Amino acid sequence: MSVDSAPAGARIERGAGRDVILELKNLSVSYGNIKAVQNLDLTVHAGEIVTLIGSNGAGKSTTLRTISGLLKPKTGEVIYKGKKINGIPGHDVVKLGICQSPEGRKIFQRMTVSENLDLGAFTRNDTAKIAQDRERVLELFPRLRERINQKAGTMSGGEQQMLAVARALLGDPTLLLLDEPSMGLAPVLVDLIFETIETIRDQGVTVLLVEQNALAALEIADYAYVLESGRLNLEGPAEALLDDDSVAAAYLGG
Repeated sequence: MSVDSAPAGARIERGAGRDVILELKNLSVSYGNIKAVQNLDLTVHAGEIVTLIGSNGAGKSTTLRTISGLLKPKTGEVIYKGKKINGIPGHDVVKLGICQSPEGRKIFQRMTVSENLDLGAFTRNDTAKIAQDRERVLELFPRLRERINQKAGTMSGGEQQMLAVARALLGDPTLLLLDEPSMGLAPVLVDLIFETIETIRDQGVTVLLVEQNALAALEIADYAYVLESGRLNLEGPAEALLDDDSVAAAYLGG
């Protein structure tokens, strides 16, 4: 149900004047006999930051991997810009404009920062635009410019997270999927990462954010979905969920 206690299945009106960029309809995903996501409905409008929060094992990362084409849904649909993309291989999903910064960063540790960024653009052949986008991410993350020829595995956790996000941006996404970008970071770096996510949105990239740091996620998001044991438990404007007692008790330490 939504945060304002609307009837089951009701939706809060949002995104006036904005196109729907992503829809998940009745999405279910399983690992063998284990049901990871069940009957999930989710909508992302262009220009939004939408966050998906919940405890460990709630199905958040599974949802992102399904959108990215790394997992196939058991039932339901993934619809991007009005077209069903179920079953499309992951590299072709990137070509459509969906790029992901994965949980755990997954950078290539023995390669330099520069080489990792090059791999982010592996599906592209627009050389001039790649150079522009590369400069843009180095402006977003000046520390990466300082370490451009350094082996990625020798950098701090925060720097590696910056690289993971920058690499995803080199894919030229319309929709950026971020999976636990604050995991394991010091508070000052968490603030920097979330400020940068807002900047990315302001530069025209729609963001779907998975986060266990629910407070930080809700503070920058436009809309939020709460997953519990693979099912949608709550949804609503992020600002409203920040003030919801049940969300505060379960996820915000209040």
